Amino acid sequence: MSNTSTVYIVDDDEVVRDALKLLMESVGLEVATYASAQEYLDQFDCEQSGCLVTDVRMPGISGLDLQARLAAEKIHPPVIIITGHGDVPMAVRAVQAGAIDFLEKPFNNQTMLDSVHRAIEMDAKQRGESSRLQEIEARYDTLTPREKEVMQLVIEGMRNKNIAYDLEISQSTVEVHRSRVMEKMQAKTLSDLMRMSLTMDLLKTE
Repeated sequence: MSNTSTVYIVDDDEVVRDALKLLMESVGLEVATYASAQEYLDQFDCEQSGCLVTDVRMPGISGLDLQARLAAEKIHPPVIIITGHGDVPMAVRAVQAGAIDFLEKPFNNQTMLDSVHRAIEMDAKQRGESSRLQEIEARYDTLTPREKEVMQLVIEGMRNKNIAYDLEISQSTVEVHRSRVMEKMQAKTLSDLMRMSLTMDLLKTE
């Protein structure tokens, strides 16, 4: 995964593309521009960090349709929708679908930059959470089926003797499994283990 965030600009209007490119470069941001949603999709790489600024009305795939296609990906850049048409229902649809912002042309340069920086920060946070989840799941996959059973009962608050009774094994065996779970999951405390379980949605909460 690249450590450099890129602002992807998708707009069929060359003048708007160029103006946005200059604006982003003026504050040191990496930029890539595309004349259509399809052109952007052809090079899309979910591993590349950054954000997407797209016009809403374009020939072929619209900005909203592009947003919907990206939403189907496991991880994708936050989206900022821009338009020259003050279409409120369209704005509502974009925001409901997860757009960071909906900006009307002509937009204030600082407003656009603020929105882009916010989107990049959100992308970094999302990618950090995704990486953390993958790391925890990789540890969980090293557990044996029995260790997973013990872990589930431990995070549900059961004592060792009750786990032993439920699984029909000795308490000392439960203690060995529990120790291995803590070691493999790299959990120093029960709280650590519970937080990991919440991350993986293993812990049932009311």
